[in-house]
Amino acid sequence: MLYKTRGIVLHSVKYSESSLIVKVYTEIFGLQSYLLKGIRSQKAKTKPALFQSLSLLDMVVYHKEKSSLHPVKEVRLAAPTHSISSDIRKSSIALFLAELIYRTIREEEANTALFEFLWNGFILLDAVEEPFSNFHLLFAIKLSRYLGFKPQGNRSEYNRFFHLREGSFHPLYSSPDACLDEQESAWFFQLIKTDLDQLSQLSFPAKVRSNLLDKILLYYRFHLPGFKEIRSHEILHTVLS
Repeated sequence: MLYKTRGIVLHSVKYSESSLIVKVYTEIFGLQSYLLKGIRSQKAKTKPALFQSLSLLDMVVYHKEKSSLHPVKEVRLAAPTHSISSDIRKSSIALFLAELIYRTIREEEANTALFEFLWNGFILLDAVEEPFSNFHLLFAIKLSRYLGFKPQGNRSEYNRFFHLREGSFHPLYSSPDACLDEQESAWFFQLIKTDLDQLSQLSFPAKVRSNLLDKILLYYRFHLPGFKEIRSHEILHTVLS
């Protein structure tokens, strides 16, 4: 049966000599895999570039319950990007976010709130002007809400240390492996209380930004069983330094 849906490309791999298998987070089916036969051949009307990470698509797809791989009938770019493709800093951020989402979302069912967050977030990344070097930090913190482990914003003069395992601020510092020091906790709190459209209010030096990203990924590992290592964040450390 045919369905129309919006979709966000997260990952693609080559299949045979001329085809692709693409992981897409869709509006009406959640995370799905699609087979694009012959798309890598010279005669193909649809080009592989359409399925780059974080491409926002309008799709007409076949969908059959209990099938793990679905055909695509029609596809077009729904929201062309401009600055992401031309700015190496934004393209590096986009690459990291695509990998983060691919490693964390496993839902094969609709989640309208999550889909809208992702869709609007990527449009904002393309549109946002300087400063945007902290976009990925803020996005990762906001994404955790939809994944079920949003950090609590209970920081106070009494609760000064953020415990990564607990997801909240506590009065006592434990160990560097599971707890942020007082300054790190203050920076982390800034991320918790800042909305994506308030990005310009954040100002972190490059070393602080790199440290916070490492702490956020550690936070994800504590709260997502089986969370695999993110590789693209090393590129961010270099590009955004």
